[in-house]
Amino acid sequence: MTMLDDLTTAAAWPTAYPQGYAVVDVETTGLARDDRIVSAAVYRLDAQGNVEDHWYTLVNPERDPGPVWIHGLTSDTLEGAPLFPEIAAEFAARLDGRVLVAHNAIFDWQMIAREYARAESAAPVRQRLCTIALAKQLALPLPNHKLESLAAHFGVEQRQAHNALDDARVLAEAFRPSLHAAAEQGVRLPLLECRPLTEWAASPAASSSPYPSSPYRSNSWRPSRKRPACPYPNPGRYESDKPLKQGMRVAFSGDTSVDRELLEDRTVEAGLHVATSVSRLTSLLVTNDPDAATSKTLKARSFGTPVVDEAAYTQLLRDVAPADG
Repeated sequence: MTMLDDLTTAAAWPTAYPQGYAVVDVETTGLARDDRIVSAAVYRLDAQGNVEDHWYTLVNPERDPGPVWIHGLTSDTLEGAPLFPEIAAEFAARLDGRVLVAHNAIFDWQMIAREYARAESAAPVRQRLCTIALAKQLALPLPNHKLESLAAHFGVEQRQAHNALDDARVLAEAFRPSLHAAAEQGVRLPLLECRPLTEWAASPAASSSPYPSSPYRSNSWRPSRKRPACPYPNPGRYESDKPLKQGMRVAFSGDTSVDRELLEDRTVEAGLHVATSVSRLTSLLVTNDPDAATSKTLKARSFGTPVVDEAAYTQLLRDVAPADG
């Protein structure tokens, strides 16, 4: 019996290989924490990655649709579309009991979780899988981590980029061979936990910070989170003009324009370790205010720890070098 045959049995790797997947794509009014979904698509797949059905909907964001030149959805197009609470039950039924699969899954999950929180509900998602992380684990020879590159590698035709339904179809078709390759190579799927957002503050309190304040009410979402140990050894400090390397210890300090939880999840998905404090072993400190007299910045100065701002760090996250074999 091959490993792929094992995959078909209910007892085969129940944690690493779930019995169903929901391949998702959402188009949004933007990338910030208060942006809204304008369209969503779900392809439901069985344990082997075979398509069971698909679903697509427009969503009225109740605001400007944002980058129309990207998603093509104008205010006129969205005017008669249902509001998110009106499609929340159907969307949830498509996700229920399945692993959410997406390209840069943390983004799609964050947008979905926020919409459900606004609707005073929660998405029935407990795990997600990022196809970028899976491609890295499979060491696919991709020139970059764009969906179009993954599609081209597996010979999948893209017909309408940034259309939620077509992007979800493309990803579903590329995920199936990725799933089979992982099974054949004995690669554990990079599954991460999803914790639904349970409260939403529509009007965050004003802040003197130049970065948008968080709409999450204090202690309402992941107030304390124990992360699994990083599987890679610490290769040492980050060196300027070189890529980050899996296993590096990254600490964060101060306000960020992207939710801290989002940055930390991206860090973990890239194979890096999130450090809660700065020590001599810290590879890098990320802060938008390196001159602030915080304990982390002061320690970074005393230890000579490299410091970069958020913008530079998010660029570095796009191409993290694999750990030494």
